[in-house]
Amino acid sequence: MAIKINFESSLQKLEEAVEQLESGDLTLDQALKVFSSGVKQAETCRKSLEKVELQVEQLLQQEDGTLQREPFNG
Repeated sequence: MAIKINFESSLQKLEEAVEQLESGDLTLDQALKVFSSGVKQAETCRKSLEKVELQVEQLLQQEDGTLQREPFNG
């Protein structure tokens, strides 16, 4: 559950950063700070997704240790 909350929160912050940057209303210094924050949020999202991917692979691991990859149908 912590991964979902962390991912959801980071994704929301990333979306807000994108909106601020797209607005064009920021000074150069403000834009740089918002961009930097967005990069950090994107990295947090990436790490969260990697953890989830590992968990899914572990769940799909067969008794003989091989992975049975199945398409994700969301």
